Amino acid sequence: MSLLTFEPRPATPPRFKHPATPRALVPAVVAHRGSSAQLPEHTLAAYETAITDGAHGLEADVRLTRDGHLVCVHDRRVDRTSNGRGAVSELDLATLSTLDFGSWHGRERARQQQEPPRSAAPQQLLTLERLLELVCSASRPVSLAVETKHPTRWSGLVERELAHQLARFGLLRGRDGQLSQVRVMSFSSVALRRARALMPALALVQLTTRPSLLAPSGTSVWGPSIDVLRRHPELVGQAQARGRAVHVWTVDTRSDLELSRDLGVDAVITNRPAFALDALGGSVAA
Repeated sequence: MSLLTFEPRPATPPRFKHPATPRALVPAVVAHRGSSAQLPEHTLAAYETAITDGAHGLEADVRLTRDGHLVCVHDRRVDRTSNGRGAVSELDLATLSTLDFGSWHGRERARQQQEPPRSAAPQQLLTLERLLELVCSASRPVSLAVETKHPTRWSGLVERELAHQLARFGLLRGRDGQLSQVRVMSFSSVALRRARALMPALALVQLTTRPSLLAPSGTSVWGPSIDVLRRHPELVGQAQARGRAVHVWTVDTRSDLELSRDLGVDAVITNRPAFALDALGGSVAA
């Protein structure tokens, strides 16, 4: 991996704001693993559909392969979402690239809807590099939230390789004085501290399933589960009063989308971006 030169750490952490969705209107809609209710998660087709559907942003989980490539896979193992077996960290990119990451989705949708099994088109593994190419080539601004998955045998190499890839695409800093369209998310406070040291100009998101606003210094976005918001709606205003944006996950029902809108959250992360945009009455600005 190449050695990089990074910018000095800013005096105040950058707060992520979606330019296409002013705070007074509706939350930004971020596609969780792409349009993952409709198509297999973390596939190129799922992300292309999310952009076409009008999502303001995309979300992806990344893991490091045995030979040092960042790939978009949520689970520690590939068993659930492919026809292979084994931990991502123990497989190389060439092996992972031979697996089918799409066919499982048709069977899973049929099971959830209590219908006969369906066939689904095979899908290849998606690398972070290919996803960044998609984001950079989009016909309109699209944000990208990257969650680094921990614990992992590779520890801080995940954030270091993420910084390397973002530098290659010119995404470690924004253009024309704007904040970078990429932000880094994690449940791990240690990972967020590493991300701040390596990528100081990027917004950082502390993900949590607990009703707590505690986060490492430099964290500018609070990322609670929707369950936390249902039980503790007052925390949205408290977080924003501290200067933090609020990005809530995973918001898939009309009632939860309306709750998020009424509470004034800044972004909803959803498996159903087209449905969420319709429910919220939001659309991408021309």
